[in-house]
Amino acid sequence: MRTSIARLWREGGSRAVSAFRLTAGDARREASCRVIDEDALTIDVEGVGRYTLMWTPAEGEGRDDGAAGFVAGEGVLGDEPVPERLALAAGFAYSEGIIGSVDDIATMAVCPDRRDVVRIRLVAPERAAVTRRDVVIASSCGLCGGRDAIEEGFDDFAPVAAQLRLATSELAALMAAMQRRQRLFRTTGGAHAAAVFSPRAGIVAAAEDLGRHNALDKVIGECLLREVPLAGCGVVLSSRLSYEMVAKAARAGFEIVAAVSAPTSLAIALAEHVGITLCGFVRGAAATVYTHPQRIRDCAGGREPARAAGAAVVPFTLDE
Repeated sequence: MRTSIARLWREGGSRAVSAFRLTAGDARREASCRVIDEDALTIDVEGVGRYTLMWTPAEGEGRDDGAAGFVAGEGVLGDEPVPERLALAAGFAYSEGIIGSVDDIATMAVCPDRRDVVRIRLVAPERAAVTRRDVVIASSCGLCGGRDAIEEGFDDFAPVAAQLRLATSELAALMAAMQRRQRLFRTTGGAHAAAVFSPRAGIVAAAEDLGRHNALDKVIGECLLREVPLAGCGVVLSSRLSYEMVAKAARAGFEIVAAVSAPTSLAIALAEHVGITLCGFVRGAAATVYTHPQRIRDCAGGREPARAAGAAVVPFTLDE
């Protein structure tokens, strides 16, 4: 039985557990259900630091049990798609500011005898811009530091481009396309998802994980390693919009960030500063646009959210 459960976990990012289902009248029955699995992955960046993330190996053994590596000039080794561990490691390094592009990576590999460790060797580790080293990052962890210090760092982000235009109906279709890919969520109810989209190609990368930060890092990393340009792209998310999620999106240059849930005040402030169109509560034909509504065609001719220092944001609410 243990072997069977382990196999199912590796294949699907979940494991079977026994539980009691309680109903009215104190009735109870034993049932088997599936829960999302939480594991640890250590990203060892030579000359920079070690980062241990709590994550979900959602794609299991099929793509990650063989040799997995990346070499500058050659790309991802092997004929298989980008291994999930490498995608998460590359996306994390990029969104943390450790690398500025995939060209900063000399080599990256999953340790053959420790599948829970990815080692990265940089071309020039002395140039890595890091804000934290040698840390364990929980699945729900955000950026540490006071608000004043965070806001002082807004100028470290480059403004995003202004090419992308979407209708609310297209935003809803992209969200639905991501949700159709949420196999692990349908199985366990405990996974977040992220999907990068291009106005020409639709969904170009999608991933699930117990951590919303990890799901976003996975899709960013997959795009980097597959050499999919991030310029002119956006991202849809299953989670709320925290400051760190918008910070990761800003580093990737995403023009539209849309989620099923609410943003935080710092997330709105950063999105406004860098030029991101931030959309929350994207559910069916409805959406709330908090910043830079000019990219949403339904907002044409509408008023801009307030931008004065300390002013309350006046969002657009769209319901087709």
